[in-house]
Amino acid sequence: MARKTILNDIHRQAGGRMVEFAGWDLPLHFGSQLEEHHAVRRDAGVFDVSHMTVIDLEGPDCSRFLRVLLANDVDRLRGPGKALYSGMLNENGGVLDDLTVFRRARDRFRIVSNAATREKVIAWMQRQTAGYSLNILPRADLSIIAAQGPEARNKARECLPSELRAAAASLAPFEFAEFGDWFLSCSGYTGEDGLEIILPHADAPALWTALVAKGFKPCGLGARDTLRLEAGMRLYGSDMDETVTPLEAGLGWTVAWEPADRQFIGRSALEAQRKSRQLRRFVGLVLKDKGILRHGQKVVVPQFGEGVVTSGIFSPTLNRSIAFARVPPGDYAQVWVDIRGQLKEARITPPRFVREGRPVFDLDQI
Repeated sequence: MARKTILNDIHRQAGGRMVEFAGWDLPLHFGSQLEEHHAVRRDAGVFDVSHMTVIDLEGPDCSRFLRVLLANDVDRLRGPGKALYSGMLNENGGVLDDLTVFRRARDRFRIVSNAATREKVIAWMQRQTAGYSLNILPRADLSIIAAQGPEARNKARECLPSELRAAAASLAPFEFAEFGDWFLSCSGYTGEDGLEIILPHADAPALWTALVAKGFKPCGLGARDTLRLEAGMRLYGSDMDETVTPLEAGLGWTVAWEPADRQFIGRSALEAQRKSRQLRRFVGLVLKDKGILRHGQKVVVPQFGEGVVTSGIFSPTLNRSIAFARVPPGDYAQVWVDIRGQLKEARITPPRFVREGRPVFDLDQI
């Protein structure tokens, strides 16, 4: 049976169309995925992301442990209140999960990772602890609510504890503040400004209700997917997995190569791949013909080989079909995608399509 967040009954009462996702019963939409998408791009939407995994780490060896566990380097976090995005890799450089790590104190960190990888990630972390003094504490007692959109901060402030209202207005991206068991970060999965709020289960229904009363539009998984793809954000299990390295998922920027003597798990494999010069390209696609780009479609690149669409949608912001794809190495700008047996022309673009609600390139040139 699918697990339920503490807000499940509220979603059902609001008319949410519920589906199973990563073992959880979650809303796909609340009537119109399109309206939810536009609300986040233009105003403010709210998401229940309590299915995500929260893991606290405490102990004198936390930093040393994470510098081996993660491809990015937590020593870049110069003090409490900062966060960064990283891959957790296996020995072959494949991505076990992508996550955000928050530095709460010299010897205290928090990780937020994906729902589908919960058991795998916790078990992997536990297996790496030999020789380190720390505790790994999964937090099943917490909910996560994401308030997203250009008006999200202004509308959310009065719904928060008074001790966090100033932080809600001033936090920069990948900064966070805490008060008691409430944890407020400037982060999200939509490409818009906003806040992610981690809080005790008991407080989540009141916060959700208050945000909706302030004009936040409840949003489901459908809008979350179209928003994140437009914003160039990867989806674990589609755009990357244990067989794909960060370098072939367009996430080379999340690998901290310096200092050269930091031997994080998967480093040797990544270094060999980087030197091979045979890296597959991770690109954006905009379809020039009619049709919808979808995960798993074959991408044909004459004279270079074949690739695959890893994520694809019809973009509500661009009114065009867009996708991420992994394609052969080489210098080319056009490909053809097999859509139901017909090859449709698509143009290669950077793997980000929208910033601050607007296209990042001239669609007339596509």
